[in-house]
Amino acid sequence: MEKGLGQNSVPPPGSIDKSQILDIKPIRCLIPVFSKNPQAPSSGQYPSGFSPFFPFGGPHDSSTTGVKARGRAMPTPIWSFRSPVEEDEDLNGNDGYSHKRDARSNPSRVKLQKIKLNHNFQVDMSGLVGIGPAQKYDGNQEVVNIVLMSFDSLRRRLCQLVDANELNMGMFKRTDLKAGNICLSRGIRTNATKRVGSVPGVEIGDIFFFRMEMCVVGLHSQSMGGIDAIKGDHEDETLAVSIVSSGEYDNEDEDGDVLIYTGQGGNFNKKEKHVSDQKLHRGNLALDRSSRQHNEVRVIRGIKDTTSLGSKIYIYDGLYKIQDSWAEKDKEGGGNLFKYKLIKVPGQHSAFSVWKLIQKWKSGFLARSGLILPDLSSGAESIPVSLVNEVDNVKSPAFFTYFQSLRHPKSFSLTQPSHGCSCNAKKACVPGDLDCSCIQRNKGDFPYIIHGVLVNRKPLVHECGPTCKCFPNCKNRVSQSGLKHQMEVFKTKDKGWGLRSWDPIRAGAFICEYAGEVIDKARLSQLIKEGDTDEYVFDTTRVYESFKWNYEPKLLGEVRTNKSSEDYAMPHPLIINAKNVGNVARFMNHSCSPNVFWQPVLYEENNQSFLHVAFFALRHIPPMQELTYDYGTDRSDNAEGSSARKGRKKCFCGSVKCRGSFT
Repeated sequence: MEKGLGQNSVPPPGSIDKSQILDIKPIRCLIPVFSKNPQAPSSGQYPSGFSPFFPFGGPHDSSTTGVKARGRAMPTPIWSFRSPVEEDEDLNGNDGYSHKRDARSNPSRVKLQKIKLNHNFQVDMSGLVGIGPAQKYDGNQEVVNIVLMSFDSLRRRLCQLVDANELNMGMFKRTDLKAGNICLSRGIRTNATKRVGSVPGVEIGDIFFFRMEMCVVGLHSQSMGGIDAIKGDHEDETLAVSIVSSGEYDNEDEDGDVLIYTGQGGNFNKKEKHVSDQKLHRGNLALDRSSRQHNEVRVIRGIKDTTSLGSKIYIYDGLYKIQDSWAEKDKEGGGNLFKYKLIKVPGQHSAFSVWKLIQKWKSGFLARSGLILPDLSSGAESIPVSLVNEVDNVKSPAFFTYFQSLRHPKSFSLTQPSHGCSCNAKKACVPGDLDCSCIQRNKGDFPYIIHGVLVNRKPLVHECGPTCKCFPNCKNRVSQSGLKHQMEVFKTKDKGWGLRSWDPIRAGAFICEYAGEVIDKARLSQLIKEGDTDEYVFDTTRVYESFKWNYEPKLLGEVRTNKSSEDYAMPHPLIINAKNVGNVARFMNHSCSPNVFWQPVLYEENNQSFLHVAFFALRHIPPMQELTYDYGTDRSDNAEGSSARKGRKKCFCGSVKCRGSFT
């Protein structure tokens, strides 16, 4: 350029004439030159009423394909909509979370009573949660679990602070975006290198309640966009690597192995019509190139979350390839839409099909195969518990009486007498209300957030009891209101009966209480001597594998005088025998890598405290995944110089961390 400056030159002040603007068009606007030899059409069936098209200018004669137009206009090839608009910056690594600002944030900042946040997000703290430098770029299942657990623990803590009016979120409106920002900026992520194909450590069927979770594990780097892409073989090309089908567009996904995906853009009006044509740029252009390159594309399906209005649950459904693509008019009379037909790569199980099947069971449209009893609890639970056997001819487990809680619970006196909280009888206990005696007993923190999710593992969780004046639906009575998810007791191939849920379960969500008859050590020893099995016994005196589930305070720059402990502080031993009396918890099997953990919970009544064992989800649990917890080991097995107790059972958990046996 005649008036151009060298690459490293610095113009003197006032030397640039801003009135002179050069009109330079990108090179993509030039008419491309292609081979005159038409490319062969892709194989496979085409949608009814449409013919295949040749993206590089091949013939579109319907007679060559055997597909008739049936009197309607032929579909326009997507290639003809090529746009000169620049590539989307989001396709090149911008996660997009910075676009969501809290324009309505409260200008009056509430002073923090307990913590001081450090907003310097440039410090790498990945080592605090156990992520090495190489694992940020290439992970595995263990690293993915660490990242997701770290993300959700931060989100839960932020929710707790916001609920108590102890934290102003500033420019972030949502805690999931804030937690994602902290994780990404402080190195708590994995699979940061974009790739075509599967993502290490992410399995088909894994679920995500927040799109930022997919960002931090490298499954889909767009926190808002539905199409993620990567640079292709040529610098000016991008290929689609993943898409999210979340219902924003008119996608067709009734078939578990086929997805008709609508491209992005076109704008919506109040009548939900595309008021303008979609353009062949950004994500649409990346999908068009992938249809020609035939590269694998990860498909994430978004499904409405029935427990949270306006929210979705995202399920990873595996690798697909784009078989066909075309352009058609919006059904409601709007602009042109791009359509892409994706077919699942053979040899993968379909997670989405399981979701669709469960919906048919719930609606009564389809009977559950192998069903023995529609409700094992005989009405004791508000949600029926089905009994299913698809393995053998065993008709039921050994007889027992279904009971929701503890029989003959052991009470003990409190060191400081209490008659329950004195909160308003017409309302629930309010987070941040330090006048509430139940919140005081929880060290000033409300233990639960929305959806009854537990924030932290604690030595003890104090819930409101019968003598508390708050109303029965108080959020601090989570473990007392029975099952929240539709459960199924099913026959396993090698572990007897097991337990799983038809519903997806959030990390920290309440599963159930361990119900049964409270006994002491002497009675337990007597049962074992008499040859009775301790298979249905829960013993808090056993040794359990330690694990970290709570958030790391340093990630929030939080300064606390009393760091929250994850070691349980049992006021007295609790042994529960569920052989003759119990609930669904008695069917949960052991795993050396469990997805459920137990938490001691106290209710108080008339100056007495009653100890209970409640189970919570360790991580997000997809539908139909078996619920398991660590049975622990007897203390005699861990005593120095002692031999292992007789009666050890072979472990069939299948975990890479399997210890081989358990007691």
